[in-house]
Amino acid sequence: MALIEIKNASMGYEGKIVLSDINLKINEGDYVCIVGENGSGKTTLMKCLLGLLSVQSGSISYGDGLKQSEIGYLPQQTVLQKDFPASVSEVVLSGCLNKKHTLFYSKEQKETAAKNMELTGIYPLRKKCFRELSGGQRQRVLLARALCATHKLLILDEPVTGLDPKASADMYALIKNLNKNDITIIMVSHDITASVNNASKILHLSKNTYFYGTAHQYLHSDIGRKFMITDCPCDDCRHNHRGGALQ
Repeated sequence: MALIEIKNASMGYEGKIVLSDINLKINEGDYVCIVGENGSGKTTLMKCLLGLLSVQSGSISYGDGLKQSEIGYLPQQTVLQKDFPASVSEVVLSGCLNKKHTLFYSKEQKETAAKNMELTGIYPLRKKCFRELSGGQRQRVLLARALCATHKLLILDEPVTGLDPKASADMYALIKNLNKNDITIIMVSHDITASVNNASKILHLSKNTYFYGTAHQYLHSDIGRKFMITDCPCDDCRHNHRGGALQ
């Protein structure tokens, strides 16, 4: 089932069209990485999916009863986030406020927060101050917070930016595990190699064109060959490949 369907959509801001004639479906259980050079429209698309921007023409529709308010969102890390003066459990619980506009948390919301802290491996840190954590731990806390808003779809914006290689690998493994447990993933990334190695589908945005297909199809596409060494790591091709980060 299509969780998101984009039809003939043009997207932009302040009268400027950044993306035009976009047509694609994201199905339940997909793991989609959005890649492309700076200015290619990744942020614009993400904001339209979240309802922060309206499409200029065409449409974005949601299936399986999904509402925009029920999408879990993990933004890029900011200095403000790093210095947030709250406990881990308070930060995670704040994600539940997307569902109900109330200053008080229900027993169900507290149980949801505890479950997501367990799922992301940060439950033992629940009483610690958020700003005392390492970068990898903070990202896990914010991921648990995003999970409190959804049980269907996560949108992640550069979730490993600023993390060391070990923390990055742990975050990618955690995201992949969430996807295996029926959470659809849409992730914006500059790391094209990690995207191909982890995602089931790649959306590559480029000036005046785009590619959308499986990671395997991407490696054998014209745009994929441009950014990756052409050898493919899949079982069919039995070769190695290397890639890099998009700037």
